Amino acid sequence: MLDVCLLGTSGMMPLPGRWLTAMMTRLEGSSLLVDCGEGTQIAIREKGWSVNPIDTICFTHYHGDHISGLPGLLLSMGNSDRTRPVTMIGPKGLEKTVNALRVIAPGLPFQIEFIELSEKEQELEVNGYHIKAFRVNHNVTCYGYTITVPRGGKFHPELAKANEVPLKLWSRLQKGETIEQEGRVYTPDMVIGPARKGIKLTYCTDTRPVDIIAENALESDLFICEGMYGDHDKQKKAAEFKHMTMYEAARLAKKAEVREMWLTHYSPSMLHPEDYMKEVKKIFPDAHAARDKWSKTLDFVDEEEER
Repeated sequence: MLDVCLLGTSGMMPLPGRWLTAMMTRLEGSSLLVDCGEGTQIAIREKGWSVNPIDTICFTHYHGDHISGLPGLLLSMGNSDRTRPVTMIGPKGLEKTVNALRVIAPGLPFQIEFIELSEKEQELEVNGYHIKAFRVNHNVTCYGYTITVPRGGKFHPELAKANEVPLKLWSRLQKGETIEQEGRVYTPDMVIGPARKGIKLTYCTDTRPVDIIAENALESDLFICEGMYGDHDKQKKAAEFKHMTMYEAARLAKKAEVREMWLTHYSPSMLHPEDYMKEVKKIFPDAHAARDKWSKTLDFVDEEEER
């Protein structure tokens, strides 16, 4: 199971009741954060979650509304007696940017390990997550992220019997061991079927609608996407400043055949995002105007259940 919380939904500046955009996930005692704008740690506390288990922080880019909350968050993590390393992922310049911000957060009791993205698309295995970063189209280098929780194949006793696997080896093979016994090698695929559909979450903000987003969001269980503007007369402004309208986000969700979409990163001028949803839902019915601290638990779904 993957717990997801959209901590803040505001773009550019925080508003009363709307913190800057950030998302947090929890998986088996490990927490991951994407972006860390002003108010992020307050939103975490308001949600009732803890900053201590955060061991991975991904940044889409380094505009202030996506990273300005980092120094305070790091200080709070240090004050929570955290000693385990924290992995940070982001575009080139990550270490330099974070170290500049740490002028006001020196002497942390944990190490920071940096992974700087340089490719158009880059895959990483970090703390139990499979992370795919993909470069989008903003006025600075910016990445979207797809987070996947893989799921192994199902154990099949009939397969084990057909492959003449001794009963006493079944449990070990289920755990992924390869065993050599009496001159024969037994492998997990002799008792386990093909990998099943895992959990897939895609997060994307501060970009124009480009094909790479739909390609990476394909069949996501949840697609969290920027919907900066709802008024049609803001289309030109969206294009000029490399942002997206709600309708462009909905078309991406439809193209990617995602299960559900949450809109986020609203312009400060858009006080009531829900007012635009009737028209947005005509494009993609499972679209929602997310609010701060919206959360959801994504669970594995068997193919039989999907049908």
